[in-house]
Amino acid sequence: MARIAGVDLPRNKKIEYALPYIYGIGLNLSRDILNKTGIDSNTRVHELSEEDVLAIRNEIVNSYQVEGDLRSEIGRNIKRLMDAGSYRGLRHRKRLPVRGQRTHTNARTRRGKKGLAIKRKIK
Repeated sequence: MARIAGVDLPRNKKIEYALPYIYGIGLNLSRDILNKTGIDSNTRVHELSEEDVLAIRNEIVNSYQVEGDLRSEIGRNIKRLMDAGSYRGLRHRKRLPVRGQRTHTNARTRRGKKGLAIKRKIK
């Protein structure tokens, strides 16, 4: 089992599709990493040698920010916006969409579950 950046990669998937299980790595970044290390993208995770895993691990550590470091940086950026009192920071604080989406009818995932607006009368 390959363990990279604190994440156990699924054994039977192709390495190209297994690397995006790491927070901060998408499919394009996964392909770039494999091209730089010279590993075939069709190789399954359980078929990788120790040298291949080490090459991928070194490439990720040296070139990219992933997992805990990336999560903490994103959290610090959001906290900085909220402390500065910027528009985006206020939207984060009120738990509303930040990037200009409408809130009249949509944004249920961001605003939370709908509350009951009218209480029914008991007959």
